[in-house]
Formats: sequence, C-alpha cells, structure tokens
Amino acid sequence: MGIDFGEVRIGIALSDPLQIISQPYRVIPNDDDTISEIKNIIKSEEVRKIILGLPLNLNGEDTKKTLEVREFSEVLKSNVNIPVIFWDERYTSVEANEELKHMGYGIAESRKVIDKVAASIILKNYMENQA
Repeated sequence: MGIDFGEVRIGIALSDPLQIISQPYRVIPNDDDTISEIKNIIKSEEVRKIILGLPLNLNGEDTKKTLEVREFSEVLKSNVNIPVIFWDERYTSVEANEELKHMGYGIAESRKVIDKVAASIILKNYMENQA
C-alpha cells in the first residue's frame, strides 16, 4: 500500500499481489476515522506493508510537512501490525500532475484524484527500486 499523506486528504494506492503494478485506489479524508479506514483497507486488501511518502525538501532535509508525516507514521505504526516504510516523495506531485494532464484531466478533475495518483507513484518508485 502506498500512502500520500495530506492535512485534508490521504491518497491510497495498492499493488497487485506480485508487486509489479501500482494502481491508484482511493482518497480518504484525514479525520478521526483515518486510521480505522486504513486498517479496513489493510484487512480487506490483504496489505503486507505500507510505503509512506516522506516529503523532504530539495536538499533532502525535513520540512514542517515532513514532521507531520513522521507524527502520522508513529500513530499508524502503533495501530497496524505491518511494516511502515518511508519513501522519498520529492517530485511525485509534479509527476502526478503531468500524468493527469497527459490523460486529459482538467484542474478541477485533477484535484479529486491527485492524491491517489501521487500515492501510486510513491508505491511504483518504491517497487522499482526493490528489483
């Protein structure tokens, strides 16, 4: 499972069982039900690990957003029994926007799906680097 964390929305992506293809799955609200929703997805989709996008700055250093993701990861780790792995997500939003533009999405349409597309790119990049 790939996760693109946001203050308002969280993008979720899943891979196939052989971990070859990453696909956008859902966008869930970041609210009091977030952890419960993620746990439900883990159970129903038989997720074995979480790849959590880590938003470092261009120099590879932490930002305010990075600290928020690190805090979220601690809550997540204390609520799930599978590994949570950080993955550098620099440029994934740019890549996701380019991909959506290429697919013909307008700005308003892109806002609805950008988070799950970014999560899919995070997961894809992780899987490609494991081969």
